[in-house]
Amino acid sequence: MSTTSTPTASTPVSKTASQLAYLTRALRAPAIRDSLERLAETAREEGWSHQEYLAAVLGREVAAREAHGAEARIRRAGLPVRKTLEDFDFAHAGDLDRELIVHLGMADFVAAKSNVILLGPPGTGKTHLAAAFAVRAAQAGHRVAFATASHWVMRLARAHNTGGLEHELRRLARIPLLVIDEVGYIPFDTGAANLVFHLVASRYETAATIVTSNRAFSRWGEIFGDEIVAAAIVDRLVHHADVIALNGDSYRLKHRRPTRAGAAT
Repeated sequence: MSTTSTPTASTPVSKTASQLAYLTRALRAPAIRDSLERLAETAREEGWSHQEYLAAVLGREVAAREAHGAEARIRRAGLPVRKTLEDFDFAHAGDLDRELIVHLGMADFVAAKSNVILLGPPGTGKTHLAAAFAVRAAQAGHRVAFATASHWVMRLARAHNTGGLEHELRRLARIPLLVIDEVGYIPFDTGAANLVFHLVASRYETAATIVTSNRAFSRWGEIFGDEIVAAAIVDRLVHHADVIALNGDSYRLKHRRPTRAGAAT
């Protein structure tokens, strides 16, 4: 019975290189293929042991796969636009607690099944921060789903109309981070308000949720058309949550381009 020989010091370099090329293709490990020679040179220069070299090579492949997985999770999240914390204009945000924002950017709140509520006028950075937190959560290995409140209501209404509401709520509850953007821009009728309540209640203490709204909690009764339902939603959201108020003028209006000469006033 024939066996595959292990390369030795006498094995021609070209043959070893061919074997390594074949093995990395068979393992579907392009990061190993691309880093072999470079790391081998470093290993020789620094006197690494075989185990140290192997750990370095495998580490490159694991890091590449994790990065690829994060990008796939970000693409599937449904972000309206990809935003980062590094791009956020803290100077425009005024007295925003930067230390808290940086801490939330570590995405620990997702594992803790806690919530983040972002409140403030239009254009103050709520959606930017929500998207940036979603990106960080995806990079940390969590599945994310991002949509406006109106979108979630339409999705749950379709499930309700086909008798699959409970199944859809259970499915969404298995997503570690769900973002409900733009609560308050469009008022909801009684049926829609109840769907939002069921969505929030199904995730209570079981998964993390980010909510953005242009209305203070005291005005959520106007959004949902029912003070009791609004209070029940707020109660479940804020029990384990960081509530962040953003103030100031609209960033978009401040940085808009004039349509013609002298039209910036």
